[in-house]
Formats: sequence, C-alpha cells, structure tokens
Amino acid sequence: MTDRPAAAPVDEESRLTVALLAAAALAWTAAMLWSARTTITGRVSAEMEVTSTAYALPGAVAADLVAGAAVALLALTLIGSRRTLGASARFAVATGAGLLTGVASAIPIITINTAGSLYAIVGGTVAAAATIGGALAGFRIPRVVAAAAFASVGVFVLGFVLNLFQAPVLELLGAGDTASTANAAQWFSYGQAALSGLAAGLIAYFLLRRAKDAVKWPFYALAGAGAGLVTVIGEILSRTAGSKVLELAGKVSEMDQLAQQILSTARLNSGLVILFAGAMTAMFAVGRTLSPAEDEDDAQSSSSNSETAYHSNS
Repeated sequence: MTDRPAAAPVDEESRLTVALLAAAALAWTAAMLWSARTTITGRVSAEMEVTSTAYALPGAVAADLVAGAAVALLALTLIGSRRTLGASARFAVATGAGLLTGVASAIPIITINTAGSLYAIVGGTVAAAATIGGALAGFRIPRVVAAAAFASVGVFVLGFVLNLFQAPVLELLGAGDTASTANAAQWFSYGQAALSGLAAGLIAYFLLRRAKDAVKWPFYALAGAGAGLVTVIGEILSRTAGSKVLELAGKVSEMDQLAQQILSTARLNSGLVILFAGAMTAMFAVGRTLSPAEDEDDAQSSSSNSETAYHSNS
C-alpha cells in the first residue's frame, strides 16, 4: 500500500496582515449591527421597525460576508503555521470559523424580539452570509481572498466618508426640486461606485504586489472585483434568504415598497460597477508592471547571431 502524497503547503498571508484584516472586518460588522439594532429598537411602531430592518439588512449581510472570510483566514493562518492542512480539513476549518462568526453576529439581532420570526430570519441571513464568507476563505488562494476582503473594507470606509459630504456634492450636481434631486442622487451613486471600484482595484493590487511572483496576474482581477462581488452576493442573499423581511416592508405602504425596489436596484447596479471597475483597475495596474514578452523571431535571431559570433571568435 502506498502512502498518500502530502498536501502541498499553501502560501498563506502574513499573520499581521490577516490579524489587521480580521480586526477591521469585525469592527465594520459590529458597527453595522449596532447601528441596525439602535435604529430598529428606536422606532415607535411595528411598521417602522419592519422598514428599518429591511433597510439595515443588506449592509449587515455584506459586512458579515467579509467578517466570516477574515476570521476564517486568521484561523487558517494560525493553524497553517503549525501543520499543513489538506483541502477537506482546510474547508472544514474555514467554514466552521465563518459559522461561529455568523452565530455571534446573529445574537444582537435575534435578541431584539424573540417572539416573532422576523428577527430570526434576519439573524439566520446574517449567519449564512458569514458562513459563506468563511467557506470562500477555504480556497487555496488566501492572499487573493485577503486582498479582496481588504478592498471591501476600503470601499466601506470610502463610502462612509463620501456620504458625509453627500449634501454639498448633491448641490454641486444641481439638486433642487424633486426631479433634479433624484437625478443628482443617481449621478452621486454612479460616481461613488466608480471611485469605489478604483479604490478596490488599487488596494487589491498593492496588497498582491508584495507577493510578487507568488500570485498570477489573472488573480489580480479577481481580487479587484472582490468588493463588488461582496455587494452583489449580499444583495442576492437579502433578496432570497431575507426575502420575507423585504416582503413585509413592502406591505407597509406603496411608498415603502417603491423605495425598497429603487434601493435594491441601486445596490445591485452599484455592486456591478464596483466589480467591473475594480477588476479593470487591478488589471491595468499589474499590466503596467509586466515586461513585454520577447518576440519569438527576435529571440531566434538573437540566438543565431550569438552562435555565429561564438564560432567566429573560436
């Protein structure tokens, strides 16, 4: 009987980088959950609680996706420094770490009100998001996952800063009456998505460049697109696992239903813009560092000239 070949070691991200990523992702998640709980519990009516929950759900889901991946990467990095994990063990550890993160994240939401199913659905959706993020971290490309997660945190920070200046920017874009305000808000959303994609691509590029030849160039595009993928996956989870929440919010009033539809479409479009802009930015950035391949004919000509010169000298 022959022994099974040992699993090839994975080029893990550094402990410091992964620890900083986990801290940033958990802080982002804690902020989103705290904001959601505070907003929901501060409403005076059940209808406003439902609509507030629907508004908070996509942001919490996106944050937990990244948090689950970050915690899973940290667990894999710590274990990987002591022993080499096979593919199955690696996936199990990553998924388990994501699940634990999701359970911890669901507790602040579920405990808002344990009588109904609304907050149980939200808590389950959040837990599922973190578990999916952990499972994604189980792929044997930890540097790429870490770069995509860091880019996602960077996009969140950029969005937070840009929203602080939203009012003056909207005025510059011509916001006035209802129609012009809606048009200005749409341009603001597109501009924010484009800047977010640019930031995501650059963050992913600079993180992966530290590994030099350890990461092949197509993975730069994948890491740059990661922040957009987080938004898109978060929106899909909100529409599927959390569909009951959105359905209840839409029944409050026709205005709330219309607002939910507009916001959902805007989030999905924004995610797609960030995805493509991030991927293209990372690709262009790494493309500028690649040296052009030597033409085959020129290479053969150079070889022939060198051989002729060698014989002449002989």
